[in-house]
Amino acid sequence: EIQLVDSGGGLVQPGGSLRLSCAASGFTFGDHAMTWVRQAPGKGLEWVSTISWNAGRTYYAEFTKGRFTISRDNAKNTVHLEMNHLRPEDTAVYSCNVDQFWSQGTQVTVSS
Repeated sequence: EIQLVDSGGGLVQPGGSLRLSCAASGFTFGDHAMTWVRQAPGKGLEWVSTISWNAGRTYYAEFTKGRFTISRDNAKNTVHLEMNHLRPEDTAVYSCNVDQFWSQGTQVTVSS
């Protein structure tokens, strides 16, 4: 059974940082690209970032503008999203994704 379990969300002040993690199991993690998406209240799903199977290539949505960094540890079957200089508009539920599978999501709230 494929499982994606994310963690690391929380409440942070504008300008703060958070590091999200997604632990994967049930498939050959190192064979797959991994993606982070988010969904803000009242809005649709929004792509955030993707990392290739060997971390050789990374892709980011324009709104991350160098603030976010995606990484992965294939030995630990985990993918991370380091988020810095957070803004209120980054408030959303963040989820990791592989193929048609999704994590449950972790809430990120940026507010003073």
